[in-house]
Amino acid sequence: MSVTRGHRIDVTQGTDHVRVEIAGRLVAESHRPLLLTETGCPVRYYLPPEDVRTDLLTPSDTHTVCPFKGTASYWSLADGPEDVAWAYPEPHAEVAQIKDHLCFYAAEAV
Repeated sequence: MSVTRGHRIDVTQGTDHVRVEIAGRLVAESHRPLLLTETGCPVRYYLPPEDVRTDLLTPSDTHTVCPFKGTASYWSLADGPEDVAWAYPEPHAEVAQIKDHLCFYAAEAV
């Protein structure tokens, strides 16, 4: 748990069945997501790289900075939409569990 100026982040180990389909293609499926709950944001599923079809992804030039998590790197589908996933290669210590886990806009628990 990280709490800063009224902003809170919790990372917990989940067991939800999470699937990510993009453009009709199964990109990720996991039963061991990390659930990141952040003030003012929806719950996000961070998936272990072993549960992601990384062969379908290509690194993007996009990077964003979160004052609470660190600098995110993005991935696009090699032949499809851009910036469909992000990860924190070197997250802040308070959220170290999410290191290298991928998060998708299209992730949903089933």
